[in-house]
Amino acid sequence: MEDILILGIESSCDETAAAVVQNGRTVLSSVINTQIDIHKKYGGVVPEIASRRHIETINAVIDEALEKAGVTFKELTAIAVTYGPGLVGALLVGVSTAKALAYSLKKPLVNVHHIKGHICANYVAHPELEPPFTCLVASGGHSHIVYAKDYTSYEIMGMTRDDAAGEAFDKIARVLGLGYPGGPKIDALAAEGDPEAVSFPRVRMADNSLDFSFSGVKTAVINHIHKLEQRGEAYNKADIAASFQNAVTDALCEHTIEAAQRRGSRLIALAGGVAANSSLRAKMKKMAEDKGIEVIYPPLELCTDNAVMIGSAGYFEYMNGTRADMSLNAAASLDLADSV
Repeated sequence: MEDILILGIESSCDETAAAVVQNGRTVLSSVINTQIDIHKKYGGVVPEIASRRHIETINAVIDEALEKAGVTFKELTAIAVTYGPGLVGALLVGVSTAKALAYSLKKPLVNVHHIKGHICANYVAHPELEPPFTCLVASGGHSHIVYAKDYTSYEIMGMTRDDAAGEAFDKIARVLGLGYPGGPKIDALAAEGDPEAVSFPRVRMADNSLDFSFSGVKTAVINHIHKLEQRGEAYNKADIAASFQNAVTDALCEHTIEAAQRRGSRLIALAGGVAANSSLRAKMKKMAEDKGIEVIYPPLELCTDNAVMIGSAGYFEYMNGTRADMSLNAAASLDLADSV
């Protein structure tokens, strides 16, 4: 069988990325142009600045990805691109570029859901992995528990009803004066603190749902800090970071493990930026393996936004017959349920 070479393009937020992936699991190249330093001074991503930066860099990023892979445009099988969800202006840059390439090269265009991409990062990191399995996708914009029925078909078993886990991390990092991006900074500071110092709430829905809610714990942390500051009391930032992180990871682990048990799944995969959190990885492994469930996750560089995951997801979608035409548009609030 002839090798399938997919050019993956990712521009949903503040990473301009391109990668060439062979047969869904082998990475020939991966190039990421990050904007973290640009947005750091604003305390978060500024959509208009992100879009402009994508325009400035995307062609060079794609050229570099092809050069590193030793592949020409003509040798590509198809072009895969993230079309949602994400920042609409940022998405449009990637979608427009992918459409132009597909049209001019007469190559198939494959539209990829961003969350599906995160899940597929595990196929690259663990080439032996096959569905079905349970996956926790946790990032700055998403917190989903997904049952991967096959390579392109998913069942949503739980999701956040308000804030995403990564969004809560960023907010608390700002309140603690740690800066952006918040996730890695909370993780590092928490390692110096006591996770039992403060008891912050863990929300469980009354209807036996596996859905998450992180707005309550976020508000509880903010109120706790404000009360201490109003009374002029000193507090240990590391203890607060550790206690907050403990509450969030408890919820993520407990709900995901219960989801796996409900499906009789013996394997849990982690995906998304929050999957890089050291406490989440360790806790999920300990809690799941105590119940006979294996836990896997991608390396750190495949947890945050990248184009390798889009190239991998694009391969499986391509093999499943997914094709987009020149009417493809960016979908900022694309629900995973609309594409499962």
